[in-house]
Amino acid sequence: MKKAILRAGFIATALSCTSEKTTEMTITPTTYSFLIGTYTDDPSQGINQLDFTPEENKIEVQTILPGLQNPSFVLGNSKGDLVFSLEEIDNVPGGNVISFARSLENDQLTKRSELPSFGDHPCHLALSPNEEFLTVSNYSGGSFSAYRVDEQGDLTHLQTIRHEGSSVNKDRQNSPHVHSTTFSPDGKFLVVADLGTDELNVYEFNPEAKEPFSLNNKYKVTPGDGPRHLVFSADGKEILLVQEMKPALEVLSFDEGKITSKQQISLVAEDFEGNVGAAEVRLSPDGKNIYVSNRGDANTLSVFAKKDDGTYDLIQQSTSGGLMPRNFNLTADGKYLLSANQASNDVVVFERDKDTGKLTQTSWKVEVNKPVYLFRLAD
Repeated sequence: MKKAILRAGFIATALSCTSEKTTEMTITPTTYSFLIGTYTDDPSQGINQLDFTPEENKIEVQTILPGLQNPSFVLGNSKGDLVFSLEEIDNVPGGNVISFARSLENDQLTKRSELPSFGDHPCHLALSPNEEFLTVSNYSGGSFSAYRVDEQGDLTHLQTIRHEGSSVNKDRQNSPHVHSTTFSPDGKFLVVADLGTDELNVYEFNPEAKEPFSLNNKYKVTPGDGPRHLVFSADGKEILLVQEMKPALEVLSFDEGKITSKQQISLVAEDFEGNVGAAEVRLSPDGKNIYVSNRGDANTLSVFAKKDDGTYDLIQQSTSGGLMPRNFNLTADGKYLLSANQASNDVVVFERDKDTGKLTQTSWKVEVNKPVYLFRLAD
C-alpha cells in the first residue's frame, strides 16, 4: 500500500500528585480518520484513508483499496463496517456503484457488490437516515438511481429517475446535471440538486414502495446559479445550498417539502476577476458556523456565522492552503478542518476557533493524488 506520512511522535502523560506518591497516567491521543475519494491516474491508486493524530504530530495517508477508476466519492455507515463508493466513468450503462464490508480491526475493505449507476459520471452518494437505502447522482447522465442496502452491504437496484431540461448557460447547462442527492433529517424527502436545470427537485420518500421516490415539487433557483451541494440544519428547517457558478451560499427554508429563499451571500468580492467554482458546504458540529469552498482562481474557504436575527454573516475568507479545494470536512469535535485540494494534490489541516469559527492554517499537510472527497469515520 502506498503511504505518505508526517511524524514527530511523543507520549503524552499527566501527573497526579498526593502527599504520599506521584502517579503517572498515560493519555491516549485522539486520532481522526477520514476516507478519501480521489481521481486516479493508474491502477495503484484508489480509495485512501487519512489518520491524523495532532498530539503525536502525525498525519498519515495510505491507499487501502487500489484498482478503482476515479472513486471520487466514498462514504460509510454510522457503525463504520460498511463503505460505499463509485467509479466516476462513462460507459454503458453508466458508471459503477460499489459496496464493501469494512473490518473495524484493520480497516480492510472487502467487496460485497458492484452494480451500474445507470447514468454517466456518477459523482455523489447519500445514505437514508435508516441506512437501508443508497442514492447515486449521475452528473453527465442527468439522473439519480436508488438501491436497497441489506445488512451485509449488498445492493439491489430499485429505481432510476432521469431529469429533463436546460438553463441559461449553454456551455454548462445545455442538459440536466444531477450533482447531489440529500435526505431530509426526518427521512421523508430527498432533495436533488440539478446544476444543469437550475432546480432543486423535492422527492417524497416511501421506503415501502417498489419505487420509493416520487416527485413532490421543483424549486427554481436564479437562472445561471448552478446548484451543487447542500446540507440541512439539524432541525431540518433550513437548507444551506452552495451555488457553484454564482458562486454563493444560499439559505433556504424547508417546510414539509416546500422551499423558500431567505438569503444569498456571494463568496467573492464585487470586484473579483477570474474563474470561480464553489464546491462544498458543511455545517460545524456545534451548528454555529457554515463553511463553503470555492475553486477557480479564488481557492478559498468561506466562514459564516449566524446572527441573533437568524441571518448569516461572512466572517472570514481563508486560503484553502492549496489549489482547487474540491472538498473539505471537519473533525467530529470541531477542532480541525481538513481541506482536500485536488490540483495541488494535498490535504491541509486548519485549526478552528470553537468560539468564533474562524480558521488558522497549520503546518500539517500530506500529499494525496487528486483528493476530491473526505468522509469522516467515527472517532
